[in-house]
Amino acid sequence: MNQLIETSNSNNSNDLSDNNRNKRKKLFSLLAATVIVAGGAGWAYWGLVASRYVSTDNAYTAVESAQVTPSVAGTIAEVRVTDSHGVKKGDVLVVIDPTDARLALAQAEADLGRAIRRVRSYEANDRGLGAQVAARGEEEKRLVAQLSSAQADFDRANIDLKRREALAPSGSVSGDELTRAQNAYTSAEANLKAAKAAVAQAAASSNATLGAKEANAALIVDTALDANPEVALARAKRDQAAVDFERTIIRSPVDGIVAKRQVQLGQRVDPGTPLLSVVPVQNIHVNANFKEGQLKEVRPGQMVELVCDLYGNDVVFHGVVEGFDGGTGAAFALIPAQNATGNWIKVVQRLPVRVRLDPTELYAHPLRVGLSMTAKVDLRSKS
Repeated sequence: MNQLIETSNSNNSNDLSDNNRNKRKKLFSLLAATVIVAGGAGWAYWGLVASRYVSTDNAYTAVESAQVTPSVAGTIAEVRVTDSHGVKKGDVLVVIDPTDARLALAQAEADLGRAIRRVRSYEANDRGLGAQVAARGEEEKRLVAQLSSAQADFDRANIDLKRREALAPSGSVSGDELTRAQNAYTSAEANLKAAKAAVAQAAASSNATLGAKEANAALIVDTALDANPEVALARAKRDQAAVDFERTIIRSPVDGIVAKRQVQLGQRVDPGTPLLSVVPVQNIHVNANFKEGQLKEVRPGQMVELVCDLYGNDVVFHGVVEGFDGGTGAAFALIPAQNATGNWIKVVQRLPVRVRLDPTELYAHPLRVGLSMTAKVDLRSKS
């Protein structure tokens, strides 16, 4: 009886051992199948989905803000905007007291009128000097004729004197007649010298008048009144004064939102003093800072999906890769890394990628500069 019981217990133990082995085999088979399925699913997900995208949460909104500065010096008379104020291109932002600019414009206009009158006087002088040159020429001709007459008188007096001197020893000529001949010779000689001096003086005067005419003509030659350099210079100064007067009213260069206002009423400002900035929020883009290892297949024109922390996952923005910055953030840092000296530790670098946003979506869900974004680039897409 005991032997039968022992045999029965032995058989039961063998059955339990077989059952345990079968269960373990099933569990291992199930685990292996699970691993295979999970690996296959992971491989399929990577091949079909994950390998198609690269993403980063190191992305921020940015825009090229317009810094408003004055072009003329003056005292601030009006400030018409505050921070967060929306403005349109051409809206008046700041007004500088125009008194100084108005006076400068009036002076420039007076200088222009004076220059026009001065040039007109040059033209009148040119006509007057031309007449003087002609008169001097005629005067010189008259004096030359007088010189010829004086020369003839001198020659005749000289001949008469020589004849009488030749006849004087024979007594054919009286002393009184000889004296008159000598006096006539002396007078004719003096007249000849005076005529030569007059001709020389007339020639010098004619040359002086001609030189004055040429000097005056150099101020107006080959130019009309409006094109005269003096008038053109005065007009340019007048135009500059007019522009400076207009620049006392400072207008917005773009549509946008006012930010970083620093100007105050009554403040004295100089050209280039920062007054405020206008942020064209309608032109906001995203700088997505991808790791260098993620950029192998990123190209301009690829589509990008973006999520902003401001709106959360409920709002998805769509954009396009526009291009890449010229260097990494570390390359343009205030104190760039000196990797060629000292101990060196390799650090993965990030390169900013510029993403253009859809204007329609941006209008529906406005953004501001500096907001955090998550960007995902579709590597197989092309806009």
